[in-house]
Amino acid sequence: MPELPEVEVTRLSFASRIAGAQVLSVSMGKALRWPLMCEPKALVGRVVVGVRRRGKYLLIDFDRGLLLLHLGMSGSLMFATQLPQRGVHDHFDMQTTQGLLRLNDPRRFGAVVYADHEDAPVAHKLLGKLGCEPLSPNFDALKFYADLKRKKTAIKQVLLAGEVVVGVGNIYACEALFQAGIRPTLSAARISRPRAVKLHAAIREVLNRALEKGGSTLRDFSSAQGESGYFQLEAMVYGRAGQACRVCQSSIKLLRQGQRSSFYCPQCQKG
Repeated sequence: MPELPEVEVTRLSFASRIAGAQVLSVSMGKALRWPLMCEPKALVGRVVVGVRRRGKYLLIDFDRGLLLLHLGMSGSLMFATQLPQRGVHDHFDMQTTQGLLRLNDPRRFGAVVYADHEDAPVAHKLLGKLGCEPLSPNFDALKFYADLKRKKTAIKQVLLAGEVVVGVGNIYACEALFQAGIRPTLSAARISRPRAVKLHAAIREVLNRALEKGGSTLRDFSSAQGESGYFQLEAMVYGRAGQACRVCQSSIKLLRQGQRSSFYCPQCQKG
């Protein structure tokens, strides 16, 4: 699934190029996770003011209203002056005066949803419970610690839930927990203040490093310019079950948590 770094890389790859564009046409393919919430032709004539990100959502602001885009499990956006004829996995095309924005999503877990404004019920439903942005100045280490103390579930699950901090998906949760020396099964409430501060720093460092590498391309992720990410090539634990730890040479372990794979080093992450 595209996580925060992949979504931000996608935003950066087309935001400046689409800003100021006027919508000429909108067409939909097969149904996505949620309906568009308006007739496609209602978007014609709107002008793109800018593109923001909130968690794993991209927000395309128009002069009137906005689109909320989610890449789901396998989605990717392309933006170019010319693209091939729409294929079977292309489910949203928005032709503008500056290029064509297209969502390709083989598994159709992604979404493109229109809202009249950010406080509209549909926008509040999708964005209202999202936690703090980990790369923003508002992501405070001591508040992070206080929030963790109220959670008795495993720290990996807390990070994935997105209510304390948003956008730290499976890959980067595994990597941040390794860097902080915390086992993914440890109850969040049992993490001491110094270790919470260390995890806070690890989350920011891992996400920033992933952004520098263009995100992670495990199967089919690419930016809106068609570029792959390379963070996965330097992952310390994710996807490395049975391989030697890059730090202590112990064998990387794999366990299942809430139907997700967790990778960790039993020596570097003892508790």
